[in-house]
Amino acid sequence: MKEDELELTNDSFLVSETDEEGIIRFANEQFCKYSEFPLNELIGKPHSIVRHKDIPASVFEDLWKTIQAGNIWRGFVKNSTKKGKYYWVYATIYPYTSCDGSKGYISCRKKASKEEIEKYANIYKNMLK
Repeated sequence: MKEDELELTNDSFLVSETDEEGIIRFANEQFCKYSEFPLNELIGKPHSIVRHKDIPASVFEDLWKTIQAGNIWRGFVKNSTKKGKYYWVYATIYPYTSCDGSKGYISCRKKASKEEIEKYANIYKNMLK
């Protein structure tokens, strides 16, 4: 593990909820912990606040195309923290309609293995060339 990398524990489970525009409406304690943002600095901000420059824009284009079509998106993502560190996750993003009729997305993230991180770091690096 590199000095500026935060490694999730095996039981880490990061959850966030956004509206249809990607604005954060909810973040659990684990998401706040690893992103190094307090909850009050996440609510009302675009989820891209944790986007890392090493992830190609095409990955996020695919993510948005998938969830806006009403489908579930799964993939590996490297996120940035408030303090300039980073962490990798395996993310699953679900479109949903709340009981009040509002639409949005729920993202659930867990630890990615060292092998998965290495594989996707190389894939994304080649995509950025």
